[in-house]
Amino acid sequence: MIGASEFSSMKEGARFINVARGDLVDEGALIAALESGRVGGAYLDVFATEPLPDESPLWDMENVLITGHSGAGSADRDERVVEIFLENLRQYVGGRPLVNVYDHERGY
Repeated sequence: MIGASEFSSMKEGARFINVARGDLVDEGALIAALESGRVGGAYLDVFATEPLPDESPLWDMENVLITGHSGAGSADRDERVVEIFLENLRQYVGGRPLVNVYDHERGY
């Protein structure tokens, strides 16, 4: 659904978010759009192949944020997500390292 044509029609430097389904996006076209600057950044939670292969150039792109997709839930999940977000906001504003950051090389 989203490929080179859709990326080329975006405003230069726009940010792209995908938390839907990975196979909806042509990852090659996304990578090209990110490299060219057409897309200024991408925030990705899902991929055509999961887990995202180690050799994917997306891992090493400075303008890409990759988050771990989670289908699991718990009774207090929403409250915990808000707590982590607010803590990271405080950390970010204070110029300190973020908490609960996923490191793909370590697998956590």
